[in-house]
Amino acid sequence: MHAVARLRAERLARSLKPFIARGSRAERCPACRVIPRYCLCAWRPTVTAESGMCLLMHDIEALKPSNTGWLIADVVPDTHAFGWSRTDVDERLLALLDDSQWQPYVVFPGEYAAPERVVQQVAVQPGKRPLFILLDATWTEARKMFRKSPYLDGLPVLSLQPEQLSRYQLRRSTRAEHLCTAEVAALCLELAGDAPAATALGGYFDLFTEHYLAAKHKRVLDVNNASHREMQAFI
Repeated sequence: MHAVARLRAERLARSLKPFIARGSRAERCPACRVIPRYCLCAWRPTVTAESGMCLLMHDIEALKPSNTGWLIADVVPDTHAFGWSRTDVDERLLALLDDSQWQPYVVFPGEYAAPERVVQQVAVQPGKRPLFILLDATWTEARKMFRKSPYLDGLPVLSLQPEQLSRYQLRRSTRAEHLCTAEVAALCLELAGDAPAATALGGYFDLFTEHYLAAKHKRVLDVNNASHREMQAFI
């Protein structure tokens, strides 16, 4: 069970009432959250990465079948996930940020941070590995999380300048330049020199979208198309 799956289990355990997502009446594979007929598990890539990911997830993000933070945990071995709260900070999160093996970066648009904190490249000190902190939430929620998380204030802010627009078709931002969490993670991996992991995550994200939407619209899935063939190299 990876970090996001554990967080989901913890969140469900303390729920006072069941979480009802859109399409929740449909049976879903517990491992990939897709309707079993369109299961994605056989296409899960196996890669290594020097980088680590730290997902700070807003209240119910881990419960949403369309959440892409789950894909990051599927692909990047050193993925950590924590629920975000303004008043209650997980001690395990603070310990992770203080761990000497990691060099944390808060991934967020630079316009919202003091200029002296903003970087656009990943420059890791000898003996350290990059740890990318991703705020997994809607855009409105993420801005609040960024403002109200004082334990992040002393960390550099990695401001991405992606040239491509988001390919995410499951839940759309009102601003086209906003990428979904998995897309952001793939760009971070690429900047850190983890090119194979970046490619694998990008391809896995594309397959997740394809399988999820095929299930939603009851379409026939072509597992021999280009996107599936490209993922064969990572299985």
